[in-house]
Amino acid sequence: MPTFQSLGLEDQFLQAISDLGFKSPSEVQERTIPILLDQETDLVSLAQTGTGKTAAFGFPMLQKINADSRTTQGLILSPTRELCLQITNELVAYGKYVNGLNVVAIYGGASITDQARKIKKGAQIIVATPGRMKDMIGRGMIDISKIEYCVLDEADEMLNMGFYEDITDILSHSPEDKSTWLFSATMPKEVATIARKFMHTPIEISVGTKNVGAENVSHEYYLVNARDRYAALKRLADANPDIFSVVFCRTKRDTQKVAERLIEDGYNAAAIHGDLSQNQRDMVMKSFRTRQIQMLVATDVAARGIDVEDITHVINYQLPDEIETYTHRSGRTGRAGKSGVSMVIVSKSEHRKIRTIEKIIQKKFEQKEIPSGMEICEKQLFHLASSIKDTEVNHDIDPYLDGINEVLTEFSKEELIKKVFSVEFTRFYNYYKNSKDLSIAAGDSDRGSDSPSIRFFINLGGKDDFDWMSLKDFLRDLLQLGKDDLYKVDVMDSFSFFNVDEKHKDMVLHAFESFKLNGRQITVEISKDGKRKGGGRPSRKGRRDFKKKGRSFGNDSSKFKGKNRRKKRGPSEKGTGGRRRRR
Repeated sequence: MPTFQSLGLEDQFLQAISDLGFKSPSEVQERTIPILLDQETDLVSLAQTGTGKTAAFGFPMLQKINADSRTTQGLILSPTRELCLQITNELVAYGKYVNGLNVVAIYGGASITDQARKIKKGAQIIVATPGRMKDMIGRGMIDISKIEYCVLDEADEMLNMGFYEDITDILSHSPEDKSTWLFSATMPKEVATIARKFMHTPIEISVGTKNVGAENVSHEYYLVNARDRYAALKRLADANPDIFSVVFCRTKRDTQKVAERLIEDGYNAAAIHGDLSQNQRDMVMKSFRTRQIQMLVATDVAARGIDVEDITHVINYQLPDEIETYTHRSGRTGRAGKSGVSMVIVSKSEHRKIRTIEKIIQKKFEQKEIPSGMEICEKQLFHLASSIKDTEVNHDIDPYLDGINEVLTEFSKEELIKKVFSVEFTRFYNYYKNSKDLSIAAGDSDRGSDSPSIRFFINLGGKDDFDWMSLKDFLRDLLQLGKDDLYKVDVMDSFSFFNVDEKHKDMVLHAFESFKLNGRQITVEISKDGKRKGGGRPSRKGRRDFKKKGRSFGNDSSKFKGKNRRKKRGPSEKGTGGRRRRR
């Protein structure tokens, strides 16, 4: 078995490793550290979240820099404030025996003046988010013209978050002969592009297979009606009394609403998303790390940098827009050799996405049934029994035992057990005794059988910059329909289809009688068997070059100005997922 001593690290770092309790290097550390120590090279390292990537690039950088110099020699770019602070804290711990070492974190949401002051004192390594870093370079507060090493950490996530231009601008101020080390959990085309642009014949290290999920994580999905999504989340939590989980939603609004509902229903929950101040985020994460919070509801962006031990479950309340993001989500659990569970709550319209994820992570999902009310009651009952068994006796109650025995003297042992357990069991029993079965089969309808459906054709499509999600939001806003009133949206190149319940048929037809979009007549017709009424494809007259900027949605719909912006949604327990071009 390899040891840290065999990797070529100096004694001061081996001592820090011993203090941290690290026993043996992970695979990415074993394969990466010797190369970075021995060579001045560019490197691409592909490894899952939670495999020790920070140590893989952190120790080589710390060993190579000159701590006696005040010049900035190393730059590490990371996607979020949380990850930026996490990396900084880890580097400080790794270099605790390096005299004069100064590692400074640069991120938004904190005083830029204070950060500039720390840099001015001399920082050999800067750990930064791209936005704040670009800002400070532009103001002349940071000089990276002499850096020797640059790390792009979580590169795929930075690109997903739209930081490509910022990264390009930042690196233009750095030397061309620096060593660039790129670390990523997945390898989409965008990451390959940035590697070609900024790196010279990099060495590539791949731990496992590209984009493959962590080995210790099992994957489950639960098929429910979209309107039962929140109820399913509650049952999954109740069926796992010791749950310590991250619950993922797609939007900040959904994240906040789900967390608020969980809190109202008595769960130890909180939300973390981009609208929180840094102080609020810090308080939430402190509560989560100390397990005062059992269910942390998060957006994908805010969850970057969550490095909390022993997370038992990741719950995908909504699937991400980008399938590759699922790999990052599931990587929050099953760390350090421990097992974890990644659960996905899906509606029928999202079912096919599961197969797509399976191909990417090269692992099979197990379809499971949402626990019934009585199953939950049983689990809670035996969990209470185990808790009582494991409870350490508080002898401060000894003086009161005689009085307690006097009150309970008329009851037998069996009767006392029934009474004690009824305290917990009755609460769950009363809640779940008349509960319905939430699980549905893949072939079941995702809507009530009492809601006949009408399918419509519309001459808007992909050429108009619509995907299924933006078109659905556009139509819902225009028609003033509820979350579940418009569904099965299929977007083609120059036309699309969508469904509404039959009761909305006349309203839809009336709304589009004279509706124009940018001066163009928009046609809506009742479709038959997924085809335009009358057959054939829409005419060329229905196609147009839809400008991406400065466009207006016609005189009747001026409220839809700008690019197809998604209206902020309300609570997401009704569900919003689906394939990229369908719901």
